[in-house]
Amino acid sequence: MLELNYLALFLAGLLGGGHCAGMCGGIVTAFSLQLPPKAQRWPWHVCFNLGRILGYGLIGVLLGGMAGWIASGALDVVQQALWMATHLLLIGMGLQIAGWSVWVRHIEKLGVPLWHKIQPLLARLLPVRSLGQCIIAGALWGWLPCGLVYTASLAALSSASPVKGGALMLLFGLGTLPNLLLIAVGNELLRDFMRHARVRRTFGLILIGFGVYPLVHMAIA
Repeated sequence: MLELNYLALFLAGLLGGGHCAGMCGGIVTAFSLQLPPKAQRWPWHVCFNLGRILGYGLIGVLLGGMAGWIASGALDVVQQALWMATHLLLIGMGLQIAGWSVWVRHIEKLGVPLWHKIQPLLARLLPVRSLGQCIIAGALWGWLPCGLVYTASLAALSSASPVKGGALMLLFGLGTLPNLLLIAVGNELLRDFMRHARVRRTFGLILIGFGVYPLVHMAIA
């Protein structure tokens, strides 16, 4: 049975920091402006991101369980197709981060209608008044259309298991955590570093490698 490397998804989240800054930087900034003026910011941002990661985990559990239930009659064929699609999307994300292609943006647009329905729910929670409210807002934030999230979601689908699907999404979410926490506290040095062309190309090539190697290995096996 084909398996997606758990480390690959964690690194996809970690190396996609430049993409995260572009996609989520505005949300993080808007959230920061909504915080109570005398609040210590770290607990609020940690809870916001904790909610986002738990939201990813829930998505993984739902997708993995759904795939296992629907594809029970032809599980191997469906898993292989989803596994291949996941690695192709991972290659696409690497190309986008490196600045060589933006075709993944067309895939991200597929989630816009759903996001338009969820976004008002998030807006109602702002300004946040409690750490619990932060967690709920973060979980809604996790539904933002994003090629990296879609890559991880396909991996959860290909696992055809709620436990594996949830674990894959949680690891991906943990990979994104350092970048988004640093963005939250206004780390301009990180932003400049992630925007550097050589850095983006290096990270993009690593992601492309994670996508290409398993496909080549499968082809020659």
